[in-house]
Amino acid sequence: MNGHSIPPRPVVLLVEDELFVRIATADALMDAGFEVIETANAQAAQEVLASRTDIRVVFTDVQMPGSMNGLELASLVRREWPHISVVITSGHWRPESSHLPEEAVFIAKPYGEQAPAKVIQALLD
Repeated sequence: MNGHSIPPRPVVLLVEDELFVRIATADALMDAGFEVIETANAQAAQEVLASRTDIRVVFTDVQMPGSMNGLELASLVRREWPHISVVITSGHWRPESSHLPEEAVFIAKPYGEQAPAKVIQALLD
């Protein structure tokens, strides 16, 4: 060993209730060099956010089951964890920038396989 440590991979919290979309997006993000934590709803995402300090980005769908949608989750992240970047996606809703939480980025579904990684990397650079 040469004494150099390998830098940690940026951690992305992926919040998507559609299983196949979540799997495909997680695989693409991992292939792009991210560590991915997958959850199916905002409640599970909040539990992860409360228990981990290494999350750099939340990538969330807007529509999902439960008491909180992705837009509400994004607003909560901006308030409670302002150091975490937020990417919002939807195939049903096209927000005006004024409807997004501060500094949140929106990408429309369907997105290309590489789109989430490119958007996330741009946020982290």
